[in-house]
Amino acid sequence: MGKGDKKSRRGKIILGTFGVRRLRKKTFKPEVKPVKVVAEKEQKEKKVVKEKKEIAPVTEVPEVKVPKPAKEKAPAASKAPKAEKEKKEPISEKPVKSAKPKKEK
Repeated sequence: MGKGDKKSRRGKIILGTFGVRRLRKKTFKPEVKPVKVVAEKEQKEKKVVKEKKEIAPVTEVPEVKVPKPAKEKAPAASKAPKAEKEKKEPISEKPVKSAKPKKEK
């Protein structure tokens, strides 16, 4: 069941042979179809272009915008400075674990 095996697929690929386990791909041969003679088409009469109807010109009506009364704003109160975030204290060093005593056999 390796590269030298004549019956396995891998062996047939290496040896370059074909058989029941590795079939050849069938080649597609297209059929030759007879060429039909193209007959000249009769020219059809062109349709008469219809006249376009006249459209009345559109007059633009200017829209008048009414200004809204502006609200008076109250003077801005002086803002208090934001409280500073609390800083975390640095974590103290972890105690070092002592080595376990070795077991004697």
